[in-house]
Amino acid sequence: MSQLSSGICRRLNEAPQEEIDQLASGHTVQLLSIKKVAPTPNSTTATDRFRIIISDGVHFVQAMLATQLNDLVANGDINKNTVVIIDKLACNFVQDKRLIIILDLHVVSRDEEKIGAPTAPPSTQDAPAPIALESASSSVTATSSSTTPAKQTQPRTGPSGRGGRSVYPIEGLSPYQNNWTIKARVTQKSDIRTWSNQRGEGKLFNVTLMDESGEIRGTGFNSVVDELYDKFEEGKVYYISKARVNLAKKKFSNLQNDYELSLEKSTEVEECLETTSVPKMKYNFVELSSLEKLEKDNTCDVIGVVKEVGPLSEITSKATNRTIPKRDLTIVDMSQYSVRLTLWGKQAEQFSADDLPVIAFKGVKVGDFGGRTLSMVSSSIMTVSPDIEEAHLLRGWYDGIGTEKNFQSHTSGSSGASFGGFNRNEMRHLSDVKESQLGMSDKADFFSTRATIMHIKSESISYPACPTQGCNKKVVDLGSGWKCEKCDKTFERPEYRYIMSMAVADWSGQAWLQGFNEAGLAVFGKTADEVHEIKERNEAEYNALMAQASGVTFNFSCRAKQDTYNDQTRVRYGISRITSLDYREEAKHLVELLKSPWAQ
Repeated sequence: MSQLSSGICRRLNEAPQEEIDQLASGHTVQLLSIKKVAPTPNSTTATDRFRIIISDGVHFVQAMLATQLNDLVANGDINKNTVVIIDKLACNFVQDKRLIIILDLHVVSRDEEKIGAPTAPPSTQDAPAPIALESASSSVTATSSSTTPAKQTQPRTGPSGRGGRSVYPIEGLSPYQNNWTIKARVTQKSDIRTWSNQRGEGKLFNVTLMDESGEIRGTGFNSVVDELYDKFEEGKVYYISKARVNLAKKKFSNLQNDYELSLEKSTEVEECLETTSVPKMKYNFVELSSLEKLEKDNTCDVIGVVKEVGPLSEITSKATNRTIPKRDLTIVDMSQYSVRLTLWGKQAEQFSADDLPVIAFKGVKVGDFGGRTLSMVSSSIMTVSPDIEEAHLLRGWYDGIGTEKNFQSHTSGSSGASFGGFNRNEMRHLSDVKESQLGMSDKADFFSTRATIMHIKSESISYPACPTQGCNKKVVDLGSGWKCEKCDKTFERPEYRYIMSMAVADWSGQAWLQGFNEAGLAVFGKTADEVHEIKERNEAEYNALMAQASGVTFNFSCRAKQDTYNDQTRVRYGISRITSLDYREEAKHLVELLKSPWAQ
C-alpha cells in the first residue's frame, strides 16, 4: 500500500491564505474521482474542465485540474484511485471559498484499491451547496474546498515593493478577484491599430501573456496605449497588477481562456529580471496530416520546414477596399504532408527564408478552400528556428532523409502549386466524377484522379504575361513594347505562361482538364517561354513536342466548378496540382492495401 501524506487534506482545507504557500508541494495523495464538469452558462470556450477528489487516506477535498494537464486524463495517465505526488498547487480565495488548483504532479502508482475510509474534513461536513465559479481557463463548479492535478505556477510571495501580495497563476484569475499580481512573459505584442466608426475613433493594442499555468490576452485602448505600449517587449517577463478581468471576446482571441485583461491607466507593469520559472512558449503541435480532422476556422499550432516561398502579392479587402500584402508558404513535416500557409501584411512583406528554416506557428487559422489551408491571424505567433526539441528533431529528419521524400497534400483548389503528393482519399474515376455531378452545385467540388493525356490543344498553350513578380496579367503588344494595364508599365518582351486545355482518359471515360503554368511545366519539362520559342522557330519540332506529351499518365488534383460562357453553362475541371507517378509510392500503397481489411 502506498504511503499517503496523512493530514494534508485537512491542512489545505483549513490553512489561512498566508500559509498556503508553505503547502504548495511534496504531498502524496490518491485520486478518488475524476469528473468532467459542465461549462457555466457564460462560458465561451469548449475546453474540457476536470474536477478531482483527492484523499490522504483520512480526509478528502476537491480540486480542479488545470487545462494544460487535460492530456493526463485523455491519455489515461491518471484515473480513479491513481496515487500521485503533488509537485505544485495554488489556492485562490473567492467569496470566502477556496479553489485549489493542482499545478503539477507525477504518478506513483495506478490500479490501487481505495486507501482508508476518508471523509470530508470537519469544517466542510455542514458546508453550504457549491457555488458557481469560473476560474480563468477553468470554467467549473467549485465547492468550499477544491483540489486537482494540472501544470501551473504556484503562488509565491510578491515582488519587492508589492506589499507581499501573492503572485497568482494566470489559470486562477477571475472577475471575482481584485488584489492580484501575475508574473508572465509577453509572447506576442501587436502593432498599434486604429478604428473609426459612428461612435468615434480610437486606437488599441494587444499582448499575449503566459506563465506556467496558461495564457491570457491583455488589451489597452486610447490613452492606455500611450502609457503602456512601450513598456511591453516580446520575450520579456513582467509583474502585472491592477488590470480588470473580463469575459474574453472569442471573436478576437484564440486562447483557451474564458477571460481576458483590460489594461487601464492604473495598471502596474514592472519588468522582472528573474525569468527562469516562466516558460518562453507553449505549443500543442498538430501534425499536418491531421489537419483534415479540424473544423474550418479552428486554430492550431503547427511546426514545419519551409519548403517553398511564394511571391509577394496582394488582395483588396471587400470591407475596407484597401490592398493587403500576402505571401504563401509551403511547409512540410515528418508526417510527410505539406500545406499552404498564408502570411499577411508586414510579415508577408518582410519574410525571407532562403535556407528553408524550421518555423513554429502558434494559433494559426484553419481554412477549407479546396481541402485544408492555414492562415496567420492577428493573434498568431510565428517563431523562426525555435530552440525547442520538436524543431531540432524536424531539422535533423529533413536534412537527413526528408529532402528525398514525396509530400502528400490536402487537396487545394486554388494554389496552383505542385507539391509532389497525391490524395488517394479523394481519388475518383472520371465516369464517377461526371455521374456524381461534381461541380454542379453553387460551391466548387474537389477530387483527385489518375489519368493519361490523350490530346493537348496545341493552337494556343501559352499567353504573353507581365514579367513583374506576382502579377502574371496578360500584356498588350504595342509594337514598341508590351504594356501591362495593371502595373501601368511597358516591357521590352513578355514572359510567356502556360494556359492549357487537354483531354485525359482513364479506364472509365474521358474529360477535358484546364491547367496553368505549373501544369505545363510538369507536362513538358520546359518553360512556356522555351516552348513558345520552339513554336516560332520550328513547327515540326513543336508538333513532336506535343506528340511526346500524349500517352503520359499523371496524378491530378482538380477543382470542378460551373462556368457560364456565351450564355452556356458547363462544368469546368481545373488542375490545381499535377504530379508524375512515383512507382515506389504506388507499390507501397498496394502493399498496404493488401494488408488492409479490404483484402482479407
